[in-house]
Amino acid sequence: MSDTDSFIDEVTEEVRRDRLFRLMRRYGWIGILAILLLVGGAAWNEWRKAQTEAEAQAFGDALLTALAQEDAAERADALQAIPAPGPGGAAVAGLLAADAQARGDAPGAATRLLALADRSDVPAIYRRIATLKAVALPDTGLSAEARRARLAPLTDAPGLVRLLAEEQLAMIDIETGARADALDRLATLAVDAEATEALRRRVAQVIVALGEDVPEIPGAPGQAGVGQ
Repeated sequence: MSDTDSFIDEVTEEVRRDRLFRLMRRYGWIGILAILLLVGGAAWNEWRKAQTEAEAQAFGDALLTALAQEDAAERADALQAIPAPGPGGAAVAGLLAADAQARGDAPGAATRLLALADRSDVPAIYRRIATLKAVALPDTGLSAEARRARLAPLTDAPGLVRLLAEEQLAMIDIETGARADALDRLATLAVDAEATEALRRRVAQVIVALGEDVPEIPGAPGQAGVGQ
């Protein structure tokens, strides 16, 4: 019985091996194709990563070269002419170009910033920053009504953007003689839980300059430094 069992086992093993070879000949290409796809996909990802890093490096070098220009107008033109790797990069170059232009051409800088703020392909955070910078620039020729209209949507934005928009609106209130409205905004900002120390300090200085007392901040050890 043991010799018979051994013979049967050998035959069964041979049959299994033969079936395996036939299956490999028939379907083995699927496994090879899967391996090639995996290797090819990994190589493609590595190549794209290297390309992205190279583009970012080239963009950063171009920014530094443009910023080294001594003339503000030339610096602005050089920054704006840099090929940017995507809308975010274009927004950064545009903001830097506007900063350079603002030194000699505030109206032109504001126009550049508002054009950036109106671009739908630019990430929202850059559009908001562009708006804040445009309305905060002095001597741009923008009316108080136009600046208010630009700032209004930002009062619903998250985080510091909302607070900075309210601060600018308070400055416009003061500019247009709406002292009570300005004080209301400033007092609200002074006790806002999200306000930074720098913002509270600026708000406190304006409130004192308007002849009013700075409101106490709940939970704070003392008043925000006015003269610091």
